[in-house]
Amino acid sequence: MTAAVDAFEATHGPVEGMVNVAGWDLPIPFLETDRAFWDKVIRINLYGVLVMHHVVLRRMAERGFGRVVNVSSDAGRVGSSGESVYSACKGGIIAFTKTMAREMARNGIILNTLCPGPTETPLFDAFRAASPTGGKIAEALARAIPLRRLGKPEDYPGIIAFLLSDDAAYMTGQTISVSGGLTMS
Repeated sequence: MTAAVDAFEATHGPVEGMVNVAGWDLPIPFLETDRAFWDKVIRINLYGVLVMHHVVLRRMAERGFGRVVNVSSDAGRVGSSGESVYSACKGGIIAFTKTMAREMARNGIILNTLCPGPTETPLFDAFRAASPTGGKIAEALARAIPLRRLGKPEDYPGIIAFLLSDDAAYMTGQTISVSGGLTMS
């Protein structure tokens, strides 16, 4: 990862903003999963974030500036049936972001978490396909969301841009749900 960040910075300059958006899961009840599945989910959803932070935050701290948005999930805030390990990882990202926000504030680095709700993505399409009731669950979710629809990928760039901007310069360690009202706190 260090070599990739070195190459990026050689071409584009110092990393001032980082957005971690990678994620993967399959909807499987926990008791039907095994260690290999857990390891895959944890490697993608949690270790990837940790590795990126370990490389990039050090550089940001040396420069005295940085903005980070970690995309977690409302599954990490409230849980999600059939997504136990994924939810644990996403909850871990929330806690990790809050901790890093405290540790890095004096270095001029601001970190926040975005938690999307159910969103029309290839991951959600896989959820639909993996279960004979996936389509019915998607319809029920849409009905349960006060805005009456699943999220769309285009629902998130605006809040990410805000969190990376100077308009959010006094905001750190926050967890923001963008779920059409499905989860409110």
